[in-house]
Amino acid sequence: MELGSAAGGGAGAGAAKVEEKTAFDVKLEKFDAAAKIKVIKEVRAFTNLGLKEAKELVEKVPVVLKQGVTKDEANSIIEKIKAAGGSAVME
Repeated sequence: MELGSAAGGGAGAGAAKVEEKTAFDVKLEKFDAAAKIKVIKEVRAFTNLGLKEAKELVEKVPVVLKQGVTKDEANSIIEKIKAAGGSAVME
């Protein structure tokens, strides 16, 4: 009886991994040195950080910029970072 329970538990864990992810993190991987100011401005726009805090965050590359956002919001942030001269990914 215990073997059946263990097998059933394993199948349930596999099914949980198949579910689509709904919360994503946006990670800044790198940026062009010439575009640093533009990247900092974009980071300030969607994080509500002050200038000093945003600058320190950007300088810690690679760093997670925002956590637990929707896929659409993450894509929007990534596009804005790319337009400013940075490279970001969704995790």
